[in-house]
Amino acid sequence: MSDQWIKAVVLACLFGAILLAVSVLVDWFVGSREIGKAINLRLKLIGEGRTHGETFSMLRRESSAIPQGLPPAVERAAQRLERTLMQAQLTIETPRLMLILIFAPIVLFFTFLMVLVFTGYPIGFGRILLLATFSGVAGFLLPIMAIQWKANRTRKKMMNQFPVALDVFVRGLRAGHPIAAALDLLTIEMPDPIGSEFGLVVDEVTYGAELRDALQDMADRWDLEDMRMFVVSLSVQSETGGNLAEILENLSRVIRERQSMMLKVRALSSEGRMTAVMLTGLPIFTFTLLFLGNPAFYLDVAGDPWFVPGFVGLIVLYLIGFFTIRRMVDLKV
Repeated sequence: MSDQWIKAVVLACLFGAILLAVSVLVDWFVGSREIGKAINLRLKLIGEGRTHGETFSMLRRESSAIPQGLPPAVERAAQRLERTLMQAQLTIETPRLMLILIFAPIVLFFTFLMVLVFTGYPIGFGRILLLATFSGVAGFLLPIMAIQWKANRTRKKMMNQFPVALDVFVRGLRAGHPIAAALDLLTIEMPDPIGSEFGLVVDEVTYGAELRDALQDMADRWDLEDMRMFVVSLSVQSETGGNLAEILENLSRVIRERQSMMLKVRALSSEGRMTAVMLTGLPIFTFTLLFLGNPAFYLDVAGDPWFVPGFVGLIVLYLIGFFTIRRMVDLKV
């Protein structure tokens, strides 16, 4: 066999091997996404071997209780962080995350300060202020923004899933299932985040809580008016009677019309909201990336006498613009 035939066979085998590897990777990726959509976080945790009590405590974040004796401002911030972590469906304990967010900027500050000393830069108030600002942004602000973004995304997904969950619940009732069985159907059929949340409601009722109280707790955790209307409908029906399936079907239609109106408002205000995102988020990411890529761009001018007042004024103007834009695009429907 000639060398050309050998090269052709080798290239054909190599092409076949690469094609087979790509096909296996694509099948694995598609299959993993389908499995991830077929189950929710609660069922995944139970499937990993955790008990219903451990899963309930983890998703309700009861094991990450806020330490007692904190200053009022710190306690309020911890409570807001606790709710944000719950809405983002993160299972890390709140005290551990608070320690990470507190010590990460400190570690970054002293690390960059040591690098500054070893590279021969003179230490001045301007450079210390610059390092402290960068450490706070990279170690505290960016992680908080990422968690808040994930929480808002999950909360928006919850709002979109809720009318579908009501339809499944209504079909379960019309099929002859009792309320508890219809709710249990949602925990199996619905993906995250609403599947896990209704699973927590079912677990809470199993442990002895009232159904109305468990649903009210879910509405308070997510702070959604649609859920509160659902709880009120169940409460009124339990006291006055009536066709619960018809009531919830009407409620689902009202929620969809309300969401349609909200989407119209979001479409009309999309330009302003995107402008707000760019004006508030882009400076932070630009400052972080530029400082990591070329620290001398800031450090060379940090020793100038006008750097400190200019830098502080820039931060003040940024905060004023941030809160002003936030109030302008915060539309209520």
